[in-house]
Amino acid sequence: MGLTWLDWAAGIWFAALWLGYTRLIDLPIWRRPNLNRAMVAHREAWMREMVRRDNRITDAALIGHIMNSVSFFASTTIIVVAALLSALHAIDDIRSAVMELDIAHPGTKAAWQFKLLLLIGLFVYAFFKFSWSIRQWNYCCVMIGATAPIGDPEADLGGRRAARIATSAARAFNAGLRALYFALAMLAWFVHPLAFMAATLWVLAVLARRQFWSSSADVIVEKP
Repeated sequence: MGLTWLDWAAGIWFAALWLGYTRLIDLPIWRRPNLNRAMVAHREAWMREMVRRDNRITDAALIGHIMNSVSFFASTTIIVVAALLSALHAIDDIRSAVMELDIAHPGTKAAWQFKLLLLIGLFVYAFFKFSWSIRQWNYCCVMIGATAPIGDPEADLGGRRAARIATSAARAFNAGLRALYFALAMLAWFVHPLAFMAATLWVLAVLARRQFWSSSADVIVEKP
């Protein structure tokens, strides 16, 4: 594939940070609460309130808004995939332009093609996550409609099930969004493997800060 040992090191670094963050962020091992775990509690509270409402049009409208947002990302991802597939035909011109940079790392055409295919694969992965999130939000809508009215013994059970589906849908969306963030870091690989490693670490730092130390996290995890 024409990759140097530095390329392989950068690729392993990227996979370790991305997969490690994905696996660890939702585990209950952090002293400081994070956005993802706090939002689970908020969705459960949402569905408990949903059960108490006779008219659930507001809940359906809120989920419709969420689905529109996820659909936007799914559509955008497909457009990016199409653009990257087109870039395969112009890879010689793109490679020549990047190689004119003084900091550019020498790379063969085969290496560039491999990196570009990996980048395409990352966006395809994001699309599948977004589309799965949309389907699960659809399931959540159905479960809200099927939830028994307040006073029925099955009402609370229906609310809890809807909350679990909503959380699963949100996790799929978060996975797709993380893939987009790390895909942006992968662009630096075409310049230099060390730039790729630095960009990957920077993306991880941005995601961690937003999860634990952002102003939004402070508000969402705040206890009454």
